Amino acid sequence: MRNVEEPLIAQPGLPPAHGEAEHLALALANSAIALAGGHTVDLLGSPAQANHWLGERGLAPVDAGMREMCATQLRALREQIRSLFASRAEGLPALPAAIGAVNDAMTRLPTAALLQWDEVTGPYRATPHPTTAIVDHALAVLAADAADLLTGPDADRLTACGSAPCNRFLLRHGRRHWCSTRCGDRARAARAYARRTASP
Repeated sequence: MRNVEEPLIAQPGLPPAHGEAEHLALALANSAIALAGGHTVDLLGSPAQANHWLGERGLAPVDAGMREMCATQLRALREQIRSLFASRAEGLPALPAAIGAVNDAMTRLPTAALLQWDEVTGPYRATPHPTTAIVDHALAVLAADAADLLTGPDADRLTACGSAPCNRFLLRHGRRHWCSTRCGDRARAARAYARRTASP
């Protein structure tokens, strides 16, 4: 754990995409944001940012002091989940490595209540406390949520934002295929411009 304070880079001001409140894995997939002009904002770009992101979602204490290795694990899982979401949204086969990474992360979550022994009260069973392995616990929760989304009733609504260059995913609702009003406005403006330039 580190005590060094790292500056947090400002977020790009986009509201959460539809479905992020229900699915933490969707929020994770959308934590690397492509912006106009070829710019990208990575909300997990540093250990402090990764700690902040996890802390906002109740997956880590705000003062956990993430290290680069922890942030790297989180970013790696994000890329595998993005790959699975893209495969599902496009109707393509998933990469076996992405499935393996999500399954591996899910196995990090302790499921069995282990036998413990208290010197005063005697034997009892309890699940190991996740603070002993904060990152493993967070990865397991995020991976399980991704698996639930991909196999649950919302899977057919999973789609990529329809406004280039945006790279975020969302749960489609109604006819809306954009992750934000800004992306919807940009897509409509692009269509209007294409119609004007195509007219003789």
